[in-house]
Amino acid sequence: MDLARAFIDNFSFIASLYLANYFLAAVCAAREIMNSRTSQGSIAWLIALAVLPFPTTFIYLVFGWKLFDDYAESQTHSGRSWRLARSDDLRIVDNATGEQWPVLCRVAELPFLYGNATSLLVDGDETFASILDGISRAKEYILVQFYIVRHDDLGRKFADALIERASAGVDVYVLLDDVGSHKLSHAYKQRLRDNGVHCYTFNHRHKFLRLYGPTRMNYRNHRKNVVIDGREAWIGGHNVGDEYMGKDPAFGRWRDTHVHMSGPAALACALMFREDWLWSTGTEVPLRFPSDVPTPGDQPVLVMPTGPADKLEDCAIAFTEVISRARKRLWIVSPYFVPGIEVQTALYAAAFRGVDVRILLPAKADHLLVWLASYAHADQMVSHEIKVYRYRGGFLHQKVILCDDEIAGVGTVNFDYRSFNINFEVTVWMTGTAMTERVADMLQADFAESSLTTTAHLKRRPFAFRLACQGAKLLSPIL
Repeated sequence: MDLARAFIDNFSFIASLYLANYFLAAVCAAREIMNSRTSQGSIAWLIALAVLPFPTTFIYLVFGWKLFDDYAESQTHSGRSWRLARSDDLRIVDNATGEQWPVLCRVAELPFLYGNATSLLVDGDETFASILDGISRAKEYILVQFYIVRHDDLGRKFADALIERASAGVDVYVLLDDVGSHKLSHAYKQRLRDNGVHCYTFNHRHKFLRLYGPTRMNYRNHRKNVVIDGREAWIGGHNVGDEYMGKDPAFGRWRDTHVHMSGPAALACALMFREDWLWSTGTEVPLRFPSDVPTPGDQPVLVMPTGPADKLEDCAIAFTEVISRARKRLWIVSPYFVPGIEVQTALYAAAFRGVDVRILLPAKADHLLVWLASYAHADQMVSHEIKVYRYRGGFLHQKVILCDDEIAGVGTVNFDYRSFNINFEVTVWMTGTAMTERVADMLQADFAESSLTTTAHLKRRPFAFRLACQGAKLLSPIL
């Protein structure tokens, strides 16, 4: 009786909540229809919003609501429209390479730039020794962007290096992802700010995105980018944390790869950071570009940022294009392998052409559901005569692709729906035999520490494991 009386007394309030929820569900449905990219995903959202508006509306706000319409405006303000003309003025455009890879250039909205010196940095010790040394040489500005920064030994050493340069009059800018770095202490960030470092998170001025904090699982800024004075840059798979130095007892060696670039490519990395900083903070980074751009090498480089603000599925377009161009070998390394149908189709077509298609994945799991779904997708590849290797020398986290002797890519893109469609990512593309041979040698060493999955292995998989993998595969679009 008391419960019934309480319901009657509060009927108007409860009814208002229901009506408000249905109204919010209608708003979410309209937005999903207007911003739909795939019919399957949109239909699933619309059915859920209609049948079960609570709690689907709140789930949609976390996973589905996209708020990057103003990112294009940030790109315009940051100078994207005059990139090509400016590159021509500086005479650093590699037109010959651009003509060979026009799709990648269209996706990046940047040309291939010549005159770079590049080097592969294998694992954390080599990567952070190079980055910290570069920071110590900074004279004008430092741009730092990481998905994860930890308040541990490496994190403190990194902060100390940035603070030392800030105290010397160097302009230092640090941009962190809200989700990836949600465990980073306020004291760490405040120490940077108190010592003259400009430090913000990616969703700083977007209150709706900040409201959900670490529950805002989609639309993360997954880029790892360090730029020194517009002359040097580092991009790759490492974040700032002790586990990336191989100090996590659960994972042991953390197998990862970064690339160091000296030359015009650093300017492209700086422009990418400038766009993210403008969107995140509403303020410009006062970059000073050298009038005489140094060209210390002969490596053509294309810096390709991709993300949910793209008008098309740019990341998928670029990687599918590279896969479709393979004629002899196609080697792909990724910690997470949950490819969309367009990538699967391109990989099968490459195998049917007689290409040596190899996919290198971790044997260890850091995210169980993604790892299980990865097994389902990878086993399907094995069934179609694609070679799948599992790395046994630690935890594999590098993101690398090698196509023939023509082109290699190193960056932050995982082979999954999240990287291809949802997150802000970056890939460095490098052409020519010099760099492809270095990447090939590196990957050959990784294959030597890996085991090849055979059809015999597939037959021995326990039913319960195969069932779990197939169940996880159903969640591929949100993993």
